[in-house]
Amino acid sequence: MPLVNYSTREITCKIVYYGPGRSGKTTNLQYVHAAVPDDRKGAMVSLATETDRTLFFDFLPLDLGSVSGFRTRLQLYTVPGQVYYNATRKLVLRGADGVVFVADSQPEQLEENLESLRNLHENLLEQGLDIREMPLVLQYNKRDLPGVLSIEALDEALNFRGLPAFPAVAVTGKGVFDTLRAISELVLRRLSRSVQRPLTPAPQGR
Repeated sequence: MPLVNYSTREITCKIVYYGPGRSGKTTNLQYVHAAVPDDRKGAMVSLATETDRTLFFDFLPLDLGSVSGFRTRLQLYTVPGQVYYNATRKLVLRGADGVVFVADSQPEQLEENLESLRNLHENLLEQGLDIREMPLVLQYNKRDLPGVLSIEALDEALNFRGLPAFPAVAVTGKGVFDTLRAISELVLRRLSRSVQRPLTPAPQGR
């Protein structure tokens, strides 16, 4: 849930980039972090394992405006791609206000995309969250590679809810900010509907 800091007049929303290993989650965050002005972003934190990384940073977007007089700060996270790091996936997903599912467009990665999407559903349910209510967008990454699946085929396999979906080449930045803007708007739309309920002050440490 969004966290409110009354002293700084900021609402912090957490967006998690989810998906299989090497689908482009890290590349998305690196591209966004490099593009955001230094005075509007925190340092990127990397928790590395032998085969994958969890990244995190927060920033104040330039174009999202405010909610009830509060500025909106976004925290972006990635989850490890490998299934045997599921405990870390669950930990990173906890408290998420929105999710970007980054799919690899290569046909040989389709089963990994499906497994990771099923895992996202399971982990949200375990935390008592309904994926139908969680702001969620899809990104079909690596569109520059030869022989990738068509957008229609990816939609048929992964996008059964008709969610916003964006083709992307994260290494060049294509589709990266389109994806981020879409999930940010969904998160803020949901937040705007809930501002009449009591806001939860942010605890120390986040």
